[in-house]
Amino acid sequence: MNPDDLDPPKPQPLPVAPNLDEMSVEALNAYLDDLEAEKDRVRQAIAAKTAARADADSVFRF
Repeated sequence: MNPDDLDPPKPQPLPVAPNLDEMSVEALNAYLDDLEAEKDRVRQAIAAKTAARADADSVFRF
């Protein structure tokens, strides 16, 4: 086993935000929709990890 496999994965850098001044209103609305969808996806991941942690904590409590 490679010792690097034991290190937690490094977070990916955030994508570079587009220049909002160059975007049309329609493109801005589409961009906002994409950001809101990503925010929802992140919140779901947080909720799943929180639930998994709570489940693990309940198993190991004495």
